[in-house]
Amino acid sequence: MLNSWEHFFDEHAPHYLQNRFTSNTVAEVEFILEELNLPPKSLILDVGCGTGRHSIEFAKRGYKVTSVDISAEMLAIAQKKAREEGVVVEWVRADAAQYQSSKLFDAVICLCEGAFGLLNPGDEVPSRELCILRNIASALKINSRLILTTPNGFAKIREITQEDVEAGRFDLVNLVEKITTISVPEGVKKVRLRQKFYTPPELSEYLKRAGFETERVWGGTAGNWGRRKIHLDEIEFMVVARRISELGS
Repeated sequence: MLNSWEHFFDEHAPHYLQNRFTSNTVAEVEFILEELNLPPKSLILDVGCGTGRHSIEFAKRGYKVTSVDISAEMLAIAQKKAREEGVVVEWVRADAAQYQSSKLFDAVICLCEGAFGLLNPGDEVPSRELCILRNIASALKINSRLILTTPNGFAKIREITQEDVEAGRFDLVNLVEKITTISVPEGVKKVRLRQKFYTPPELSEYLKRAGFETERVWGGTAGNWGRRKIHLDEIEFMVVARRISELGS
């Protein structure tokens, strides 16, 4: 079993773009631009960018992009792809809970569990989540927006069993899975890592504490984004939030 998300993503990096959900990048970027109504040359921060598929597509359309990820291997693939596409992106290797921006952005995206919801050993709920959201807020202009997708707690609750709870595989109080089985192109992996699942009210409260107002909640599973209600059994949901104030308490 792997013992850290950084290690997991470093190992998974060469296979990441083989995931079926990565094939709709252009449509996803167009959806984001419609939601955010961003003029060209706007500054976009991509938190948990992975191999940079969204970042590179934004850069191809004339946006100025800074992209953050903890995985050196993911970033190496992203940098190579950006060179091949002839675009410039600022790539930053950092933990999203520690990243501090020196400039303000017109929009932030945090997609596909690239950073949010992935707990390291010793992390307490909601400390890490609030750190990430507050770092995002401090990098975002007032009245600008964040689009975040996150694991759907409703679906996970419908999936787990009492045996999972009794065996300590799932924490019902915090909606945290302690041993996660992940299907990836290179096979099924069981990782001794913790992943946090959310409901919209819980996530909206975290956002409020970080200085955001939740504006919209959509069904948000990667590869199938749309302006529609959450389906109980889909993997993710999407929140569109606006930074309205300085950081909350």
